[in-house]
Amino acid sequence: MPPVAPPTTPWNHRHLPRADGSTVLVTGGNAGIGYFVAEQLSTTGATVVLGSRSLARAEAALASVRARVPDARVRAVRMDLADLSSLTTVAESLGTASLDAVVLNAGVALDDPPRQETADGHELMFGTNHLGHFALARWLMPLLEAAPAGRIVTMGSFAAKSERLDLNDLQSRDGYRPKRTYGRSKLAQMHFGLELDRRLRAADSTVASIVVHPGGALDGLTPSRPPVHTRTPGAHLRAAPAGAFVQGKDAGAWPAVRAVLDPAVRGGDLWAPRVLGLRGRPRREPVWAHLADTVAAAHLWEASCGLTGVDPVPSR
Repeated sequence: MPPVAPPTTPWNHRHLPRADGSTVLVTGGNAGIGYFVAEQLSTTGATVVLGSRSLARAEAALASVRARVPDARVRAVRMDLADLSSLTTVAESLGTASLDAVVLNAGVALDDPPRQETADGHELMFGTNHLGHFALARWLMPLLEAAPAGRIVTMGSFAAKSERLDLNDLQSRDGYRPKRTYGRSKLAQMHFGLELDRRLRAADSTVASIVVHPGGALDGLTPSRPPVHTRTPGAHLRAAPAGAFVQGKDAGAWPAVRAVLDPAVRGGDLWAPRVLGLRGRPRREPVWAHLADTVAAAHLWEASCGLTGVDPVPSR
């Protein structure tokens, strides 16, 4: 995507630079943090496409964005990250010759057993959060490479910081625990984002891959966007004490928005909230020690190629 602000301009997440003429896809843009990524990007003049499993929910999100940003250029495409075969047509359905950025945000988080599987037979969270985005990147790559400087922004999670991949049990068949499986699925996404950038650099690609995470983002601290999200007074009151340590999902969107727009952001970066990685303005933070394990990342990449049948950056 063309530069949208001089590199010396101080970043202000409340006054975003213009991005007219750019096109950005946000997976899971109909709800949660993805919705706020889409809403904030829509204020820049960019065309923002919401990728959603439910077009009805996407239409509700589009109406909410347009109510707050009357001149917003927003639309939706249907995609189901839990069905790998459905992703082959997403690039065509975008109806654009190039794609300046994609935010790989959509995700599934289960709180209770039993273990569930995708249409392709993969554990639901790993299959959707990681494998779905891994395959989607393959099909979007031609559009991203057709842009002047395409960006792939992967939305990780603070929950991944305390997890480690089990390369012998990526599908969580042994001792399934939902919260652990979710954290590992997000860790797999983050490993993918960093390994993707290494492979893009080795291939002399113009596309950059950046990893972000939203810190602690609670519904009770998130402003209402009916019908997408309605914050009740009771929920806000219960969440208020946590506001000293975490934030709402609107603020959780800031690292991803900066990763899309700021020319100072570089491939291979990790961006997160400023205060303990949990709240505040976005900043670049050191890559976590276990995320710097390139051997594990390479093994995950090869396993993901086998499980999806595609390679986002095939060897030349």
